[in-house]
Amino acid sequence: MKRLTLVMVFGFSLVLLASGLAAAADDSKVKGAAEQVKSGAVDTAKGIGGTVSEGAKYTGEKLKEAGQAAEPPAKTAWGNARDGAVGFGQTVKGFFTNLFSR
Repeated sequence: MKRLTLVMVFGFSLVLLASGLAAAADDSKVKGAAEQVKSGAVDTAKGIGGTVSEGAKYTGEKLKEAGQAAEPPAKTAWGNARDGAVGFGQTVKGFFTNLFSR
């Protein structure tokens, strides 16, 4: 709403300038309105910059979390050896099962 008011004041000021009525009016009001528009634009730019910056930080954190969640859990040396031994045992069992089932 504030920006709309500022734009309306600025637009009205331009109309006055274009019609030549501004010369008879107090130019301090026009300058004040123009300064309000300028400060509003600066505040808007700062707000957009802050939003972009914080959004990038948030997105980076979420991507990092997603990458960590996708990683398989780390195994100990014992866990790897145990899994290898179990796999080898299954292979040997399957070999002899197939050998004697014929």
